[in-house]
Amino acid sequence: MLPTKQGSIRLFRWAGIDVFLHWSWFIVAVIEIQSRARSYSSFSWNVLEYLSLFLIVLLHEFGHALACRQVGGKADRIVLWPLGGVAYVAPPQRPGATLWSIAAGPLVNVVLAPVLTVLLLLSSRAGWPDALPNAYGLLRTVWMINLGLLIFNLLPIYPLDGGQILRSLLWFFLGRARSLMVTTVIGFIGVAGLIAFAAWARSIWIGILAVFILSNCWRGLMEARTLARIDRIPHRDGWACPECKQSPLEGAFWKCASCSQPFDIFATRACCPYCGGQYPVAFCPHCGSAHPLDEWKTDSAPPGYRK
Repeated sequence: MLPTKQGSIRLFRWAGIDVFLHWSWFIVAVIEIQSRARSYSSFSWNVLEYLSLFLIVLLHEFGHALACRQVGGKADRIVLWPLGGVAYVAPPQRPGATLWSIAAGPLVNVVLAPVLTVLLLLSSRAGWPDALPNAYGLLRTVWMINLGLLIFNLLPIYPLDGGQILRSLLWFFLGRARSLMVTTVIGFIGVAGLIAFAAWARSIWIGILAVFILSNCWRGLMEARTLARIDRIPHRDGWACPECKQSPLEGAFWKCASCSQPFDIFATRACCPYCGGQYPVAFCPHCGSAHPLDEWKTDSAPPGYRK
């Protein structure tokens, strides 16, 4: 289950992307800031530390969103919540496009790592540990937060970035359904390890995170089964979705808005055979986009329906 706009506060909009903050973030922020009250001589430094975590997560999610836009996908919303952030991205249904959209998030942390390392070394040589212990402690903590987020996100556990990167790589060889199936099975094994670690470390947050990952692994498994069924359905030659380049399915998978009867929009040339309703725009069952029927035609389209 992912956070939604419901119960969230809209913070700002940048590059066409709305950023929301879930209300539960404030509760966890208070708990976490108070738990580290002894780390600094002033409470304000604890607030700055948590805001730094907020900023790193936000940059990470913008990496996902902007990369998705770069490959022609849709990305217009980021929701920040206690377990991190979620960039709602819908890249074209191709393994390369999905891989770049997912990998760009951790790449932000990779870029930040040497920058923060240099700043930490320079501050150490400048005598910050003795002269400015709070500032040095904050910088060191931010360095550790960035590194920790990078390592954790690259774990090959679905739906973490590492798991989705693994799925995208397997997609090249196994196809979209089998790659997701394999990745979610690996994810279940990883969840078992996280639960065991949470029990050993007596960490309620890791336990909550494990439950979150478990629920998304289950959703991924169900999606993989659905995709496998779709892939077994014959596809119609001569037509392809302009967005994901997938051929449409053969069969009555489109429902008429007027009479509610299912029909094959490509077989009937965008006309409902029951009530005569016209549907010049076809919805793609693969990627969810909608395009005029003429844009679906390929060079092998039936006579009379060529571009």
